[in-house]
Amino acid sequence: MAKPDAPPPMEALLAAELPQGEGWQFEPKWDGFRCLARRDGGEVTLTSKSGKPLARYFPEVVDMLMHVKAKHFLLDCELIIPVGDALSFDALQLRLHPAESRVRKLSKETPAELMVFDILELDGKPLAALPLAGRREKLEAFMRKNAVRGLELSPMTSDRDVALGWLERSGGALDGVIAKRADQEYRSGERAMIKVKQQRTADCVVGGFRYAEKKKEVGSLLLGLYDDTGLLNHVGFTSAIPSKERPALTKQLEKLVEPPGFTGSAPGGPSRWNTERTTQWQPLKPVLVVEVKYDQVTGQRFRHGTGFLRWRPDKDPKQCTFDQLAPELRPSELRELFAA
Repeated sequence: MAKPDAPPPMEALLAAELPQGEGWQFEPKWDGFRCLARRDGGEVTLTSKSGKPLARYFPEVVDMLMHVKAKHFLLDCELIIPVGDALSFDALQLRLHPAESRVRKLSKETPAELMVFDILELDGKPLAALPLAGRREKLEAFMRKNAVRGLELSPMTSDRDVALGWLERSGGALDGVIAKRADQEYRSGERAMIKVKQQRTADCVVGGFRYAEKKKEVGSLLLGLYDDTGLLNHVGFTSAIPSKERPALTKQLEKLVEPPGFTGSAPGGPSRWNTERTTQWQPLKPVLVVEVKYDQVTGQRFRHGTGFLRWRPDKDPKQCTFDQLAPELRPSELRELFAA
């Protein structure tokens, strides 16, 4: 029988910059689902960072792990899905579907892979107490002996300049860079490593807004960028509006309400994730420009909510185009970077 639960994974503290000095190991932070993958003989479990089982959503990964030579192991890794020449977080989210038939179909159309960066058990022996440098040696040996399609070894470096190069290129396939002490044991459930993300800025058109829940006051601004055909596409939102500014801003926005708001892709489209409230938004005349900070772009959208920086009355809305966004880092570029 497989062990019922994986230990909580070691987590990271967010920092503004990568640490300096000796004894650090740097790794890319991949844009996927964090996962602890365990095999005990004829049983495989995949466990999310929050402790939820993931195996039923990724049957092709379970099958892949059943084909490696080793029969007993526990890996710390990231579930990723390459689609075309990029990684797709949206494709990962689509897997969390209640219908097994849908999951099976997607597993064939967009198969997932495992990007492995640590090994915690092997052949019944716990390895978490070893220093990271020792675990890395065992992981590299494990990967050489158990090479199968879809099981990838995540790169590492002790050179801070190389890690800074990864950080500079992050924002698509990469979610930043992780720094770990090479002499440190695996601290399950603790924030014992450092995470640094690249922060970028973009000027966006305010194409609409949503009211705050249970309040006739602006809750979030809906952001748009123009594409090459001149259509304004919804790319994300910002809700980081100072409380004292919300009443006056609400009055200003209400005077600008004018359909359609977005002429390309718009918020509130059909989605099983939408609630009634999230589909309700007010379209605006595209005259306001705001500068926001963001960390990541996926599928030409900001992955997370953005940070409000300032209004840009000096900026022509038509200047707010997609070409100001950092391009997503593609797998072919990753291979070139990590080969260096």
